[in-house]
Amino acid sequence: MNREKLESYLEQNPFAKLSDVVTQILYDEIVVLDVPPASKLNINQIATDLGISRTPVVEAINRLQAIGFVETRPHSSGFYVTDMNMRDMIDLYDARTAIECEAAALCAENASPEAIAQMDSLAAEFKKAVPKLDGIRLKETDMPFHKLIVDSCGNKYLIRSYNELLPNLKMYQGSWTKFINPGSTNPWSSQVVHQHVAIVSAIKLHIPALARQSMADHIRSSLNFVAYCDDKGDPFAIFKRVPEKPKKEKADT
Repeated sequence: MNREKLESYLEQNPFAKLSDVVTQILYDEIVVLDVPPASKLNINQIATDLGISRTPVVEAINRLQAIGFVETRPHSSGFYVTDMNMRDMIDLYDARTAIECEAAALCAENASPEAIAQMDSLAAEFKKAVPKLDGIRLKETDMPFHKLIVDSCGNKYLIRSYNELLPNLKMYQGSWTKFINPGSTNPWSSQVVHQHVAIVSAIKLHIPALARQSMADHIRSSLNFVAYCDDKGDPFAIFKRVPEKPKKEKADT
């Protein structure tokens, strides 16, 4: 996070409010885990790094708190990036399952040919991106695929509920793509790769029950994929570690 990044954003959005730009910068860095989960946000340091006053930084942090990216803690001052852990991910994916499974079933009945063609394309691109460990392409095809299914289901309440989950889903997706390794022995990886295609196939066949089950299988596999990367009960611990400072060499006596 630096002044150059701020200026780059402002060049792309010259009429944007400074607090909006700072919000986007922090949002992007949290999503890709450049700002680690559970880390404390130093408002003065962020302002200094960006070369701006504290006010737009405070406004940005308040907005991120409203969407669940930032939190306060009892008996502790300041703001923290929302923690990531398996219990929270399970709760989030339970909510996701309730929405996306029904959305997939409704798509098998209601989705337009154009939407189905787009799902097909995204599923194929996702399948190509995983073996190449193409993180950018994964983000461009995974979340848009799931959102397209929800947006195409025809139920405005499911769509509204899903949009409330999106910020947190994007944060976990940022970690999920880092777990993907083409040389990994993770037994769930091959299932995750092919399940987008299976979901679209069920929608194409106009079989709601199969679409619902295919989506449920996929979300469960995604959760199991991360759980398999466990690190002493917390697979996300690898993103929370603070790099050790190099030890000073003792002077010769």
